[in-house]
Amino acid sequence: MMSTTPAGQAAGHSPPDFGGSKFLRYRDLMRVGFREVVRKRRRYIGVVAAIALGTAGLIIVVTMGRDLKKNFNNDLDVLGGATIINAYYEFILMEKPEWFRDSTIKALAEMPGVSTVSNTTMKSNVETTWHDRNYQFAVVGADENYWSIFGFTPAAGRLFGAADVRDGSRVCVLGSELARVIFGGDQEAMGQILSIDGNLYTVIGILGGVRAGDRGRFAFLPISAALARINDITKPTNAYIRCATWDDVDKVADLIPSVVAAHQPDRGLRLNVSWESLKHVKRVYWWVTLFIYMSIGATIVLGGFGIWNIMMAAVTARTREIGLKKAMGAEDADILMQFLFEALSVTVTASILGVILGRAGVEYMGHLIGSSPPEGLFILCLILGLIFAVVLGLGSGLFPSIRASRMQVVDAMRYE
Repeated sequence: MMSTTPAGQAAGHSPPDFGGSKFLRYRDLMRVGFREVVRKRRRYIGVVAAIALGTAGLIIVVTMGRDLKKNFNNDLDVLGGATIINAYYEFILMEKPEWFRDSTIKALAEMPGVSTVSNTTMKSNVETTWHDRNYQFAVVGADENYWSIFGFTPAAGRLFGAADVRDGSRVCVLGSELARVIFGGDQEAMGQILSIDGNLYTVIGILGGVRAGDRGRFAFLPISAALARINDITKPTNAYIRCATWDDVDKVADLIPSVVAAHQPDRGLRLNVSWESLKHVKRVYWWVTLFIYMSIGATIVLGGFGIWNIMMAAVTARTREIGLKKAMGAEDADILMQFLFEALSVTVTASILGVILGRAGVEYMGHLIGSSPPEGLFILCLILGLIFAVVLGLGSGLFPSIRASRMQVVDAMRYE
């Protein structure tokens, strides 16, 4: 009995059915599209890199935005301490001066939007003698939070901490100018015993930091030691409140009077806020943020235009191939889906690379600022990045795909 298998067809190998589901299934279309992208990978390197970098940048900015903003707030000292509010009691004649109680300071520290609170006292004219010479300077009594409020760091030695304040330790920190005038320099001052108002204090550190210059001739004592041993020093009439971000300054400033009034008399209470510096900081940050997002958006959009141009060029270069497939039975929808899957392969691959780079960037930024990236926000960015990649692939590849699918067979076969 003669076989009915057509000549040239091996047993078990059916001819490709371009119009049927066996050849042009979606899985096969994806495989063919991805293979074509891999074959022409040099053509797509630029757009893949653009989309990947744009996606990575967006993930880093969105995921770490809050922590970066908070960290940026910690460095606002160069701009005048825009997030610091100074609450103080104004001197009123014939009335007993008011001062901040510990309960009030604790309540202020528990306010929403507050990062740190410190209460201080000061005496402007204090004398000391060193090698038969007299020196006058100002003494500040402060708690352990005073340093972080203003971003002070030790230029030498250390700054006194909570244990020193609790124990009323006889230690002091000097401004660099005062250390130079009395002892000749920072290192020479370290470990020296300084007499202040008849009491001896050990110099344990020299004040440093961006804003240390205007306090260069000050001596700093634990507030407990200052209140107990400095003659005629007043109770703490100043409280410094540092807000978590500049967005919290307005609401914290509005709440401070009511919080103080709930714990002690508020007659004579005044607030000093650097409103101009705050406006300047917000303006600078707004422009920087806008520039970052515009740069990321432009990078991604340019990547989309790059895909569009490459796909248009690919359709033109493969005109005869398209005509041949149509002549063998491929439908318009099959050609449309193949080219769409090629565009999707590019954008999804770029997005996956962007997610990997974004994760690496998030981990690195978290390490730099000492913060753990919020996993929920990262996963949300990952999902949105993949969705955007699909939308970008469909948007940039749709017109070239439609053009390819609508080619006439005869014209395509004749194309040179």
